[in-house]
Amino acid sequence: MTSFLIALAVLVGGYFIYGTLIDRLIGTDRNRPMPAYRLRDDVDYLPMPTWKVFLIQFLNIAGLGPIFGAIMGVMFGQAAFLWIVLGTIFAGAVHDFLSGVISIRMGGASLPEIVGHELGDGVKQVMRGFSVLLLLLVGAVFVLTPADILAGLTPDTLDRTVWIAVILGYYILATLLPIDKLIGNIYPLFGVALLFMAVGLLGCLLFGDFGIPIDFSAGFDNRMPDTEHHPVFPMMFVSIACGAISGFHATQSPMMARCLKNEKLARPIFYGAMVTEGIVALIWAAAAIAFAGGYEQLTAYMASHGNSAGALVSEISFSWLGTAGGILALLGVVAAPISTGDTAMRSARLIVADFIQWGKNQGIPIGPGRGSGAGSLVAWALKITDLDPLPYNLLFERFLNPERVSMPDFDIDFCMDRRDEVIDYVARKYGRERVSQIITYGTMAAKAVVCDSGRVLGFPYGLVDGVSKLIPN
Repeated sequence: MTSFLIALAVLVGGYFIYGTLIDRLIGTDRNRPMPAYRLRDDVDYLPMPTWKVFLIQFLNIAGLGPIFGAIMGVMFGQAAFLWIVLGTIFAGAVHDFLSGVISIRMGGASLPEIVGHELGDGVKQVMRGFSVLLLLLVGAVFVLTPADILAGLTPDTLDRTVWIAVILGYYILATLLPIDKLIGNIYPLFGVALLFMAVGLLGCLLFGDFGIPIDFSAGFDNRMPDTEHHPVFPMMFVSIACGAISGFHATQSPMMARCLKNEKLARPIFYGAMVTEGIVALIWAAAAIAFAGGYEQLTAYMASHGNSAGALVSEISFSWLGTAGGILALLGVVAAPISTGDTAMRSARLIVADFIQWGKNQGIPIGPGRGSGAGSLVAWALKITDLDPLPYNLLFERFLNPERVSMPDFDIDFCMDRRDEVIDYVARKYGRERVSQIITYGTMAAKAVVCDSGRVLGFPYGLVDGVSKLIPN
């Protein structure tokens, strides 16, 4: 128990001591103009209450790492506690703090734009590709695990497939709506559940009849049964990323940099949220080893449950916190990956809507929407199209169903006289080597060649038609 309390105290102390040092080094300025006011659009850029920004940032970065990752990581032994504490203070929290402040000073720029500004367009394009892939993978991974947990808590009719559909539906809404409408209102509830879980487990550890077999004086040997295939480095560091080796966090900090009221709040928001995640990880690592009774017992428990941390999380929550507390705790576990997944999707949105809106703002005539995707209510809500499908009974399912092989497409019609301006805008924003125009190759019969050539050259239709009819079939 003493070693656990020391680790907890060092982690909290790191926020006040090392966090303050970093704050002074980067020189946060309370008088700096903030993107939330300067670039306010009431969608992504808008000032929000500090406590909401903190909870959103915390849930954005948390995911399954501080819970499932901590359980899997503590199986390596006491080195896990050292890594959680030092990795959080000196790497993860600094990483999140710096990425947030840099984004503030670059007008809320996202990670690829920050990297491109410092290292050039070539590296920026690599980061763009990597970030999009990372965000899509995060969104996919953080659908399945909460869907499995929810399916286990609800009747058989609400199976995994149903919950996957529900979570994906929530992702869509969270992506479309202004950040203060859905995310800003639901995240506080998610945050309460997650913090209740952490405080409840901490109370059980401190005041319950549990022993925490952690003794730093015993050394930091690998406690895995197969150390050859499960070395501490790099496997433990990957299992408990703690933000120290997570590039994902840098994609999330800019989102909250656009909602912060004052740059002096950056340390409690970005550094503080990461320290909070570290505390949650420390609590779950200690809870896992205390519940099992030792490292060997924990390894045996995990092996008997298919090495899935979900069973252990459920059993600890209900046995320590009771039925009501267990349900609330599991909701916190479910909320963490869902809230990370939806903001991952949000970070990858509005590319098409951006260049369409830019064209409209420049006075370039743009068609209201054409093609199979024109019946999409989502496209209308994003202002990609100007067609509200509801009054005209346009059913999007007509174009997205099991019988249709190809995906729906959007035909975006820009005025031919100023189309080059839009293409140039997209190329400048996303990199010229990342933007291309699509060409379709086809063949034409002899008669069609004559007809089309005559039309382009301006010959009368009667003359061209007569000549084409002289060509044998």
